[in-house]
Amino acid sequence: MGVVVATRDRRRELARTLLRLGRDHPDSPVTVVDNASRDGTAAFVRAEFPRVSVVALPRNRGAAARNAGVAANPAPYIAFCDDDSWWAPGSLQRAAAAFDAHPRLGLVAASTFVGSSARPDPINAELATGLAPAPPDLPGPRVLGFLACAAVVRREAFRAAGGFSRLLFFTHEEALLAADLAALGWDACHLAQVHARHAPSPDRPPSAWRRRLDMRNRALVCWLRRPAGRALAETWHLARAARRMPEARGAFADLLGDLPRALVQRRRLPRRVEEDLRLLERR
Repeated sequence: MGVVVATRDRRRELARTLLRLGRDHPDSPVTVVDNASRDGTAAFVRAEFPRVSVVALPRNRGAAARNAGVAANPAPYIAFCDDDSWWAPGSLQRAAAAFDAHPRLGLVAASTFVGSSARPDPINAELATGLAPAPPDLPGPRVLGFLACAAVVRREAFRAAGGFSRLLFFTHEEALLAADLAALGWDACHLAQVHARHAPSPDRPPSAWRRRLDMRNRALVCWLRRPAGRALAETWHLARAARRMPEARGAFADLLGDLPRALVQRRRLPRRVEEDLRLLERR
């Protein structure tokens, strides 16, 4: 089981994560992907953590930086971390056992626990419900979503699906990857006994920037994979929001600029995956 850690300009948080990974998972090869940091992250990791491999990207690729980490890490199963998250002892071994026992399992969505009090993230309850109760041929309920910093993937499945989208940059990349894995016939499930810990960094992007990306990407994912009517409805919803919200105006402009690339990459999902998505939306 390998570990890929994506980071940008957060050396202190990264050092804490690497220390914990080295202590709790000493046999797991760790790859840090430095997303064009400006604080000397790559040199710091090479000097302080010589057993950790480093991929230094020349520019910030957002969530797609993890693709470079998977390409560089030789393990058949890859656990993702952010620089402010890590894996609880025993969790990676439990995930690996699930992959070994279920050859069509492409992704494990872990339970996430937040802060020093280890409070359960609200997403845990959603993942535990999943699309339906766990089928007999899977170790947990099927899911069509996950947190990237609390996910473990089978390298073969991840690469077949194309990894994380470079077009989206940040937000909704998990939803697109989950749908693409399902379209290829790979299963994703939630394993409650696999635990990720998350101590959110205070050094986070501005919330307005994140909202703008979130609104743009919600529509972009529809244009990339969903029926045309669904994509048009999402675009109309964003256009109406743009009349009153500055972030929505920016998101709508971004969408128009990115739409040609999205249409080139457009690929409709199989009916069974679209029906699963509609089930989740009705909930």
